[in-house]
This record gives sequence, structure tokens and C-alpha cells, in this order.
Amino acid sequence: MHYAKLVLRSAILVTLLVLYILYRTRGGEDIGSVLDSRPMILLVVWTVFVVEMVLRFFPSRLESPGCQKQFGQNYIKTGRTDIKIEDNNAVFLVALLWISFNLIFGALHMAGILDDGIMILLCAVYSVCDIICILFFCPFQTWFLKNKCCSTCRIYNWDYAMMFTPLFFVQKSYTWSLLALSIALLVRWEIAFFRHPERFSENTNGYLGCKNCSEKLCVHKKQLARIWEDFADSAKKRNKKLKL
Repeated sequence: MHYAKLVLRSAILVTLLVLYILYRTRGGEDIGSVLDSRPMILLVVWTVFVVEMVLRFFPSRLESPGCQKQFGQNYIKTGRTDIKIEDNNAVFLVALLWISFNLIFGALHMAGILDDGIMILLCAVYSVCDIICILFFCPFQTWFLKNKCCSTCRIYNWDYAMMFTPLFFVQKSYTWSLLALSIALLVRWEIAFFRHPERFSENTNGYLGCKNCSEKLCVHKKQLARIWEDFADSAKKRNKKLKL
């Protein structure tokens, strides 16, 4: 499922990028106007993300355990009562950094340096990076949250709100509808966390334990890390031989 999303979102990014470059080099309109004049492309892209977000509001076996732990039916009591969510304190730092980072793009947009097309392309880049974080490397997990894996991630359902943050500056009905739905998903997630924190802790929810994980993404990431380490070691050895 994640690889299918990666392919689909990459295709969307490439399509939008080609349209943007094509029309800008010809001195034409920005990508927002291009999409308005091609409603089929707009409808497909909008529908893809709306369907993905709507599905997140309901329990589903097709979704990752990381976003499904909020639902009561996925709460498996471990018998323990000590709720531990080690990465909760870093959540505010992540939110602050993300908002500050995107405010830079927002300021450039309001100054007329960046157009609507760049902001939409930025969202498309974020959407691809979101899947890369799941499959290969997540800077939020590694540098800030320090969570064990995606299943225990405190901000898993923040992804769409983070993805569509730049759309705040694009005054289109389809952009603001995506942003509004993503914020609603985030609020739903936070309400679930504050009402039922026991569902978000591996100590109290057996659903988050490794034996109940159906994705094994951590194994996949560790394999990739080992491959990278082997490659780095081989490069070092080769450089030493060349120096000799």
C-alpha cells in the first residue's frame, strides 16, 4: 500500500511539475490557472487525497497501525496502567518548527516572490516525502520524537495537515477544502489522544507491540540502514586502498 501511494504521489508531483515548467517557460499562467482550466486533473488529484483522508476517520485494516491506534476496537489491554509516551514533549517543538518553516514560504508568497503554483508543488513534494518517511527515513522520528517505529508515532495523523500547510496561502476552494479536512483529521486525532492516552502507549496498548504489527516497517528500515552501512564501509576501504 505504501509503495502504491509512493508511485501515485510521485506521478502527481511529476505531472504538476511538468505543467508548471511548461506554462511558465511559455510565459503562460501559473499552475493554479492551468488546473482550473483542466478540471479532470484537478478532480483526480483532489479526489485521491480526499478519499485517503476520509478513510482515516474510520477503522480500516488497509491503514497502518500507526493511525489506527486511536480507535477503541484496536485497544488491547496489557494489564499495565503506566502510560508512557516518551515523544510527547517533542511534539510542540515539531509543530513550532514546521509552522516556522512554512511561514517562510508563506511570507515569500505574500511578497509576490512565489506564486500559487510553487505552493501547490511544495505540497506535492511534501506528499512524496511523507511516504519516504514511512518507508525509508523519518527525520522527525530520528532527530526529534525518538519513537520506536511508525506504530508508536505520536504525530502519525498529522501528516495530511503538515502536507497541506502551504495551501493556507492559496485562495482556492479546492485548496482550502483539502486543508480544512486535514485539520479536522488532526483535531480528531488530538481529541482521541487527550481522551484516551492509554491507546497511544505501548505499555498499556498491546496493539502497538511488535508481535501484533502487520507491516514490519522497522525491519525494512533496518535492512536499508545495514545496506547503507555496508556501502559506506566498502567506500572507506576502497579509498584507503587508493591512498596506498
